[in-house]
Amino acid sequence: MILHRSISVLHFCRPKLLKHSLSSLVGDASLLSPNSSTVRVLLRLRRVRAFGTSWAASAPKHTDNDTFFAEEGVSWTSIGVSDKVARALSDAGVHRPSLVQAACIPSILSGKDVVIAAETGSGKTHGYLVPLIDKLSQAHDSGNAVSDESSNPPRRIFLVLCPNIMLCEQVVRMANSLRDSSGQPLLTVTTVGGQQGWPVKEPDVMVSTPAALLNNIEPEKYRRLEFLRAVKYVVFDEADMLLCGSFQNQIIRLINMLRFDEKLLSRAKGFTSEKPIDLKDDPLLLIDSLDEENMEGEHDSEGEEDSEDDAVIDGSSEKTGAGTGTVKIKERKEWWKLRKIYDRSKQYVFIAATLPVNGKKTAGAVLKRMFPDANWVTGNYLHYHNPRMEQKWIEVSVDTQVDALINAVNESSESKMLGDGADVSRTMVFANTIEAAEAVTKILSTAGIECYCYHKGCSFDDREKALFDFQEKGGILVCTDAAARGIDIPNVSHVIQADFATSAVDFLHRIGRTARAGKFGRVTSLYTESNRDLVATVRRAGELGEPVETAFSRKRSFRNKLKKQRSFSKTGNASYAEETVRA
Repeated sequence: MILHRSISVLHFCRPKLLKHSLSSLVGDASLLSPNSSTVRVLLRLRRVRAFGTSWAASAPKHTDNDTFFAEEGVSWTSIGVSDKVARALSDAGVHRPSLVQAACIPSILSGKDVVIAAETGSGKTHGYLVPLIDKLSQAHDSGNAVSDESSNPPRRIFLVLCPNIMLCEQVVRMANSLRDSSGQPLLTVTTVGGQQGWPVKEPDVMVSTPAALLNNIEPEKYRRLEFLRAVKYVVFDEADMLLCGSFQNQIIRLINMLRFDEKLLSRAKGFTSEKPIDLKDDPLLLIDSLDEENMEGEHDSEGEEDSEDDAVIDGSSEKTGAGTGTVKIKERKEWWKLRKIYDRSKQYVFIAATLPVNGKKTAGAVLKRMFPDANWVTGNYLHYHNPRMEQKWIEVSVDTQVDALINAVNESSESKMLGDGADVSRTMVFANTIEAAEAVTKILSTAGIECYCYHKGCSFDDREKALFDFQEKGGILVCTDAAARGIDIPNVSHVIQADFATSAVDFLHRIGRTARAGKFGRVTSLYTESNRDLVATVRRAGELGEPVETAFSRKRSFRNKLKKQRSFSKTGNASYAEETVRA
């Protein structure tokens, strides 16, 4: 052995207990009753599968030609995309829509709220960028055609919210890749967050993290009002992450702000699309802070009885001691529940590669409650093993882990899976913690294997450089789950799990870095004795053509379920032994 075993901190910082239940992905059939108002848009009509129900009814059938691209006869223009945007896509090298894009683009163009829940690498980003850029471009063209010096068309903004700045930058690059005949981007696009502050001139497309957006609009009343009024399309990328955990309060707050603006526009006396409210008289300006006292989120008012009194915006003012006017806004808690009582002026799109729907607080359940009329577009392999992926499973111990890792990495350089124009090998090696990622980096460097390192402990500039070098030069990228979501590196031929993922969600996002956009890929998973049962269940799901989550309890983690099974087994054996003795 070239390495001293002490570097085997590569029990790579021992696997933690599962924090997320793999069962959180399983669907709740009650959420999707036959009378549900949710519209399911399925990618292939010949194999109907309701979202979140009867996952194990049949294994998905596939051929090499139907797992990514739409059928030959389906073109960008045939699904409603304008000639202008279709040419921009072709110039960018995107000649045909994928199955997911062919399913979701018509729904988005129709103006409906849309939820896109589809496997990684299925083309979801272009799936929302293309139709919304198209709609905004056409609005600009028509506005410029009718405008004159005395009238300016109302501003329209397309907002994209992402969980981190790296994903924001990626969305900006993809949007900027769509250019007109003169080589200019179809729309102006900018990022808010990281090192980028609020733009001097508001762009057509703004991409931001939730915290950065709130920090920039909450202190400035006029900025907040003008921005909220201008936003017409809102996309929540990685929606399952944004609607849970630390992001949830920020996202619900932003949704409430946007809906509050919609309702004010709809209810304000004398408002029409041609005659918008004068900003100086807008009731929104007189609210110091859009807090819960002024906005009751519908997720909090679920189950409450509707009041007979309707919400009223009273335009009358009353003098205060300082002589200033205030607007009284009477609002009952149930206002937010009754979405149909106001005219919609914004469109919401939610994107996710994993979307739990089990339980009231999961992302899918929240969406069904808050957006009951949304169209749902479900990928054929959502939560399934990708059929274009070759998987290898290696059980290791403390003594064999380092050798197995180095062997797996060396196999990457000899990979024969570099088709589709890829001229270099790219391998991503995942570890569960920053310390483990650093340990793996040290092990590979000691073995003479150059690699890049990517985790939240690295500076933004270092992470950006690591991704750029990895994309341009290929090689080995050692990373944590910070690189597992949303980041699209073309032609990653091999994913190695130095530490086995701690949840089904993390597992699916990690392996989704390869076999993307219709290409093939390989996954090597190293696991220890403590992961053996988890790995056996995941492998069994793949062999049976079932989704990863089918074998797990709905409300307990995998380990808790195992503990219960073992306890039952011991009790059963003890009872059997007792009966035998009595006999």
